[in-house]
Amino acid sequence: MKISFKEKYIGDRRFYSRVLKMVIPMVLQSLVTNLVSLIDNIMVGRIGTEQMSGVSIVNQFVFVFNITVFGAVAGPSIFGAQFFGKGDSKGQKYTFRFRLMITAAIIIIAALFFGSLDKELISLYLSDDDPPDVVARTLGFGKEYMRIMLIGFIPFGIGQAYSSVIRECGETRIPMIGSFSAVGVNILLDYGLIFGRLGMPEMGVRGAALATVISKVIEAGVVIVWSHTHADKYRYIKGVYRSLHIPEELTKDMIKKGLPLLINEFLWAAGMSVIAQCYSERGLQAVAARNISSTMTNLFSSIYIQLGACIGILVGAELGAGRLKEARRLDDRLRFFSVAVTVIAALLALPLAAFFPQIYKTEEDIRQLASFMIVVQAMAMPLWSYTNACYFTLRSGGKTGLTFIFDFGYTWLLMIPLAFLLSHFTGLDIHPLFAVVTFSEIVKVVIGYYMVKGDIWINNIVS
Repeated sequence: MKISFKEKYIGDRRFYSRVLKMVIPMVLQSLVTNLVSLIDNIMVGRIGTEQMSGVSIVNQFVFVFNITVFGAVAGPSIFGAQFFGKGDSKGQKYTFRFRLMITAAIIIIAALFFGSLDKELISLYLSDDDPPDVVARTLGFGKEYMRIMLIGFIPFGIGQAYSSVIRECGETRIPMIGSFSAVGVNILLDYGLIFGRLGMPEMGVRGAALATVISKVIEAGVVIVWSHTHADKYRYIKGVYRSLHIPEELTKDMIKKGLPLLINEFLWAAGMSVIAQCYSERGLQAVAARNISSTMTNLFSSIYIQLGACIGILVGAELGAGRLKEARRLDDRLRFFSVAVTVIAALLALPLAAFFPQIYKTEEDIRQLASFMIVVQAMAMPLWSYTNACYFTLRSGGKTGLTFIFDFGYTWLLMIPLAFLLSHFTGLDIHPLFAVVTFSEIVKVVIGYYMVKGDIWINNIVS
């Protein structure tokens, strides 16, 4: 029997109520986080181009760390979501312990790596075609920013371990409240410490980093305190620190399913940084323009990113409860909803392309290039939304090997070689170079469609 388009992709009022109840707090939290980054970026951009470029380069490495942490908690979260659907709080406790251990290891490794190789890593993004004095100032500002941001790895990593298990329980408001609690402090400290206002010392980029670190401590503190004061309702937290015990078989399963996700997220984020380095071959103007455009589009991208995370939680819970047909129907509707909402977000972002770059204290050609990049990224958002939804669909059923091929394979076998060849072996201007690399996402859309259509992701891994 053929199913109509409306029946397959359009949900009823109960469906949208359920989805919006979960995703709105997640989106608001992400919007607030990105809004803080946007304000932070604008304030640094008001100091000068070298400061903005130095901060932008370091944030490439912070991005790699953040995404790697997301990947580290993603594997245990697959099991956690299905344990929650099954009603197994002890299983959730074990996955939570695993998340704490793996994030602690990543924090230590990342701090040692970025701290010892800061000069070498930042220099990868500095072109020989730029004036030596500009390069030296950009490098100096980047190193100042990096040293303080490394401290923020600790609260961010621990906070994500806590937030991920809270979201599995359907309690998405608490991480949002944590972000809201931190946003006012961050903005206030940014204004005071960057410019030397409100009786605070003028610290420039170091002030921006310090404000960010303090806000991360506050954000993590909220979710940690809430978790331990609601142990009666969410029993996974009871006695979580009494031992480090995790059943051997579950540990093996989490490593087996989680390692591909961890490696994939790390390599995907590293791949995005490699592509950014390819753009930097066109000079610091390209670095500055991309920083402005990404700050703008990240605000809107948080919508489809959180809708994807919602797919992972809701579909994962259905799979864990053994309701496989319901999981398939729910996934179809969630993927369509994600793309539809993202189209609206992209249309709202387009008019801002002409105005947003004007806020920055930088050269006019950088502003014009940033406007062009915002338009390109806005047009690509629906494509990103669909591939993001496909990624979380595959992940919800534990098909982490496929997600590895889907994400890593596309990034490193197509996108990076394309960007590298065009930037290093052609004289192609940054405008068509950026557009061609961005819209190569169409290939990933086709791959994702056939992967999800095959239903190989429909799988209960905790039965």
